[in-house]
Amino acid sequence: MNIFAPTAVEHVQAFAVSLAIGLLIGLERERRTEPKAGLRTFALVGLLGCLSALIAQQTNSGWILAVGMLATGAMMIVSHAVDPQDDGDPGTTSVVALMLCYGLGAAVWFGYAPLAIMAAIATTVLLYFKAQLHAVTTRLTHKDLISVLQFAVLSFIVLPILPDQDYGPYDAFNPHQIWWLVVLISGLSLAGYAALRLIGTERGAAVLGVFGGLASSTATTMVFARHARSHADLARTATLVILLANLAVTVRMGVVSAVVAPALIGPLAAVLGSGLILGLGVTLWGWRRLHEQGELPMPEVTNPTEIRTAVTFGLIYGAVLLVSAWLQDLAGSKGLFLVALVSGFTDVDAAALSALRLYNLDKITQLQAVVAIVLALLSNLAFKIGLVVAIGGAALTRQALPGLLAIGLGLGAGIAMLA
Repeated sequence: MNIFAPTAVEHVQAFAVSLAIGLLIGLERERRTEPKAGLRTFALVGLLGCLSALIAQQTNSGWILAVGMLATGAMMIVSHAVDPQDDGDPGTTSVVALMLCYGLGAAVWFGYAPLAIMAAIATTVLLYFKAQLHAVTTRLTHKDLISVLQFAVLSFIVLPILPDQDYGPYDAFNPHQIWWLVVLISGLSLAGYAALRLIGTERGAAVLGVFGGLASSTATTMVFARHARSHADLARTATLVILLANLAVTVRMGVVSAVVAPALIGPLAAVLGSGLILGLGVTLWGWRRLHEQGELPMPEVTNPTEIRTAVTFGLIYGAVLLVSAWLQDLAGSKGLFLVALVSGFTDVDAAALSALRLYNLDKITQLQAVVAIVLALLSNLAFKIGLVVAIGGAALTRQALPGLLAIGLGLGAGIAMLA
């Protein structure tokens, strides 16, 4: 008998992976003061899970696995009951971690080694960053938790029940696709909103600018324009935040386009990249001279996942989509570009998404879709420049205007090269 037959090698690999999983999780648990289960215990439990799966498979009895799982959990529970922790910790986390280690060892035997390894790494991360995760929960407000729940409602309750069928003039209304885009935009906005809430203002202008742009570049621009006007010595800091917020809009639009219309990402990335590179160059040049002073204000961003906000965006997007299709049919590309300019002035997402939708419906060409998106971005950028000039004052205008114009110039140059 050849002990190095393929099946034998696979069996040895399964037990080796199970052992490694136990050692990984156990290594983190060993850091605790007087742990009930440490490095050796977790390693042995990982092997026990793999062995129990082997026996269960050979005997065709799932009870072996169930009994092993219950025995593992009971062992830890009894250990904590007989000798409680001095810090009052009931040890629930360690019980669950040990049972999970057993289950992952069993999963490896059944051929789910990659999934088990990923789960083991995720488990170790969760166990290791206990203090950081606790700090996050303490910084979350009631409003923040409501935001997460509302996003779950938008994504997992409302979206699945909407019909995925085209309705109305020009087949412009597809409830499922419209709401899916609402979820996409809300998710990106929620990520920026959450980052602002968790990171706070102490992390610096760069982080605040990037995540402020993801959450709401308009709100971020307005807040820091006011800040620069009332604190003239902080004009450079406000400039950095505003420029990064508007650069983040181009990145955000690239991500949205890649998800909604992957075939368009090549030419659009070239155009957006031109604006990003030129604007980033001017921003970095100004960053070298920056000396941050004072405490930065937090932009007042509306909850992006509030049902009313989501429904409003969906209605705006639907209206822009219908008008775009109508004008495109009536006046060709000129009508589409006019809608992009007008609607992009206040809501670049609705304007850009309508162009992406029409492109997916084969109603406009690739070039027309890219031009419409860029026109919406330029219109929105012009609105931000107006905010800087009207609210920020002369000092902010002198410093922020070159960077904002560089973004617009880069976008225009990208379109010219593409055309």
